Amino acid sequence: MRGSPYTHSMDWPHDPDGEEGSEGGRKYGHAVLAKKVDEDEDFPFTAGEFVEDYGNHPVRIDHERVVSVDDIFDYIDDDEEFETFPEFHTVVGEALREADYWPYRLEHA
Repeated sequence: MRGSPYTHSMDWPHDPDGEEGSEGGRKYGHAVLAKKVDEDEDFPFTAGEFVEDYGNHPVRIDHERVVSVDDIFDYIDDDEEFETFPEFHTVVGEALREADYWPYRLEHA
């Protein structure tokens, strides 16, 4: 794990709840990250490239928590390559769960 220099940072490059972030608390986690990807132009890319571009950007996890992109991608290998949007979502979802940033818990499906 890299260990984020942005953890608990209040010096974000943009407002966590602004248009680049949660849009006033209407978008969280995956939705905030997805806004940073252009499905038609950005693929393929690696996790390391994504962190290089957005590592210090805030991601609202829930009504109380904001973490950096780097905090989430700390659970993804830098060399992980994303070929498609669904692949990106799957890997990011796994990282959100592993980091305990996923707000939903199911006993079973």
